[in-house]
Amino acid sequence: MASAIAAGVLAGCTDREIILPGERLGVREVLQDNATAGAETLGNITASANVPAATNNASWPQSHVSPSSRTTNAALGSSLTQIWSTSIGQGDKRRARIITDPVVADGRVFTIDSAGRVSATSTGGEALWSYSLAPLRDDPSQALAGGLAYDNGRVYVTSGFGTLSALDASSGQEIWTQKLQATATGAPTVFGGLVYVVAGDSTAWAIEADDGRVRWQSDGLGDVGNVAGAAPPAVSNTHVVFSFGSGAVQGAFRQGGLRLWSADIVGARKGFAIALVDDITGYPVIDGNTVFAGNHSGRVVALNVNSGERQWTAQHGALDPVWPAGNSVYFVSDLNKLVRLNAQDGTQIWAVDLPGYEPVRRPQRRRDSAFTNHGPIMAGGRLIVASSDGLIRSFDPASGDLIGETEIRGGATTRPVVANGTLYVVSKNGVLHAYR
Repeated sequence: MASAIAAGVLAGCTDREIILPGERLGVREVLQDNATAGAETLGNITASANVPAATNNASWPQSHVSPSSRTTNAALGSSLTQIWSTSIGQGDKRRARIITDPVVADGRVFTIDSAGRVSATSTGGEALWSYSLAPLRDDPSQALAGGLAYDNGRVYVTSGFGTLSALDASSGQEIWTQKLQATATGAPTVFGGLVYVVAGDSTAWAIEADDGRVRWQSDGLGDVGNVAGAAPPAVSNTHVVFSFGSGAVQGAFRQGGLRLWSADIVGARKGFAIALVDDITGYPVIDGNTVFAGNHSGRVVALNVNSGERQWTAQHGALDPVWPAGNSVYFVSDLNKLVRLNAQDGTQIWAVDLPGYEPVRRPQRRRDSAFTNHGPIMAGGRLIVASSDGLIRSFDPASGDLIGETEIRGGATTRPVVANGTLYVVSKNGVLHAYR
């Protein structure tokens, strides 16, 4: 009996596998719709970028999402050399990360480390003061830090402990603190005497900059599938645009908070687990009458700032806010590509690869560690992306060609900023680097 079974097994092993004829398609390719597949297979085109002339900006006071605080093409030399570096405190840890971009104003660079300590450093690299965001009875590791904005001699800072504080920029002394009833890990935006911020990925606030009193608030919808750090509100002379964890983008009158419109950025890149995260990681950016925004899972949209009407949708996600310049918008996509789209209709002009997963010695080993690419910004007429792999890369905005690389020891953990011809960026080991 045993021999019969063995014979049967051997006979089965000798049967030739039938190879079915036909075209082979990858699982992910099959899951993509035609629009998505087409967007990813378009060839790169070299086209004039109409980059505006470089401007020697004296400061970089807050996020570039608002026109009033954005220098479209900051003056910067053609090659970068490190001029100094200094520690700002605790670097990235397993449960604590640096998520705050530096801001520059009044001859100081303001930063927050992974332990929630705000620091001021002179533009020459000298430590000036520091301030802890953690309440006296709490451990700093219990919450992430928030974001920074500078205006009129004050630094406005949010924290995961649910506060918005105003600090004196010259001394670090606390002027006032407002409790927001929820975590506030996104950067604030200051404009026209008001500080705008989103707390808990679900509530928009407008706070008086002078004394910290609440002017108004507006509720949105939160979500559990979010990434660390909320979007800073984008503000124009008339409007303020918020985004929430649910994937909603909301426009309102900035003075009184009257809601004008709400738009949901829906849709996802099929076949990818990251599509389950629908947070707005491509923070809303106002450029003229258009708001550009993108989610983590495969969509970038252009909306009318007055009505919220959708002008176009691109089949890309955005991991950082777009950078509008000339006739284009540039961003780091959810597939770790630097992408250029036509700002008028959202068509792709070019897309180039950025570092993705860390290389492994054995191909069969799963890839559990990935690089992060921060940016882009435009400075010196080129696009600059700082990556956690240890390089700051420069790209030609017309063609997407790589035109320069500069080492950053420890790898970048923030977006770069530029002021007075100097580029500043924080590395994963908690060091502020200055390049010129």
